Amino acid sequence: MDFLRLEQLTKRFGGIEAVSDLTIVFERGRITGLIGPNGAGKSTVVNMITGIITPTDGDIWLGARSLKRIRPHEAAQLGIGRTFQNVRLLTEASVLDNIVVGFHRHQKSSLLANSIGLPLVWQEKRDFRIRAHALIKRFGMSELADRPAGALSYGHRRLVEVMRALALEPSFLLLDEPCAGMNDVESRNLGRIIGEMARQGMGIVLVEHNMRFVMEFCAHIFVVDSGRLIAEGSPEVVRNDANVIRAYLGA
Repeated sequence: MDFLRLEQLTKRFGGIEAVSDLTIVFERGRITGLIGPNGAGKSTVVNMITGIITPTDGDIWLGARSLKRIRPHEAAQLGIGRTFQNVRLLTEASVLDNIVVGFHRHQKSSLLANSIGLPLVWQEKRDFRIRAHALIKRFGMSELADRPAGALSYGHRRLVEVMRALALEPSFLLLDEPCAGMNDVESRNLGRIIGEMARQGMGIVLVEHNMRFVMEFCAHIFVVDSGRLIAEGSPEVVRNDANVIRAYLGA
């Protein structure tokens, strides 16, 4: 499944059309930006892709499979990971345990095996913890592995949420404002890591207001305003597009 395609996607809330006739293709193996001013419909698009809300019209395709009526857990099983605009972690649980939760997609042991504690279950749990530690090390946060997630800075909580999404080993990862609350060092480290993931074949969809980050790390950018596509292209093309300048600056 090398692409994620939105086909004439529309979402209405009562008389308000949040997304209107949107056709976009996201490809694996690159970071694609989905940007626009506040209220442009970006998070609504992410919520439709991941099954949190259902489109009014149009369709969403993961390869040849329609995602129009999908539920969030089904999207995860199909390899679509995401983060949220507002961080959603188990605040009392450790950083490590929050990330282990993300590996549920790969669990092979049955409910019965878990209830009676078969050796396979303990082996699987050990494997998930080893893999979670590897992710934490990759993000340079090993010293925080056993700390409660709620005790971390906001930027670090953001990174934990990204790691939990990566634990799914998704084919497409949707990042909704991942740089919010991060300093320059943290955001550049995140850019480096998701760049590596893209080069390894993952499709990254980036919803982000940090334009410096977007322009540095995205290979292609789609710009929406009032739920409609107003521009697309390379960072250089988008940066100089009159419609984009008008949408952001009102000029």
